[in-house]
Amino acid sequence: MKPLTTRDLVHCALFAAIVAVLGLVPPIPVGFLPVPITAQLMGVMLAGAVLGARLGGLALVLFLLLVAAGLPLLSGGRGGFGVFLGPTGGFAIGFALAAFVVGWLAERLPRRGSLPSLFVACALGGIGADYALGIPWLSVVSGLPLEKAALGSLTFIPGDLIKAGVAAFAAATVKRAYPLATAH
Repeated sequence: MKPLTTRDLVHCALFAAIVAVLGLVPPIPVGFLPVPITAQLMGVMLAGAVLGARLGGLALVLFLLLVAAGLPLLSGGRGGFGVFLGPTGGFAIGFALAAFVVGWLAERLPRRGSLPSLFVACALGGIGADYALGIPWLSVVSGLPLEKAALGSLTFIPGDLIKAGVAAFAAATVKRAYPLATAH
């Protein structure tokens, strides 16, 4: 594995900051689930799509370490290690996996860097990986049967697909406009 360059570290910090800024968008509560609608998954998808698997995942590990240290970076101004133990904890921890999987898919799908390819990477990697950790965690912590937690999470799919589209469009634009900035 090649060592991280200063540019790599700056990109990781930048995308951790983008996800943090998206946490300023007020969460929208969903009455029947203890998980709100937030904008942060869009930043997660964008990090993976622009930075790739390694750096995208590292950017979100940095973000999660800052949250664990107590910084109120999650949507609604939440922070501290305790948030990982609550019903949304699996979705938050899933951010790093989601960014990695989005990047991995973006690096391997046909027509790398194209809008359709990036959308597939964001939708499958971002939504799929985040839900793969978040839904079982929600089920365990809230005492919901897994099927009910999964069924309730379907509420988020339309909005998350819109986020995937916005992230894919932004990533494709960045890759076209600044090809050297996204070379990894």
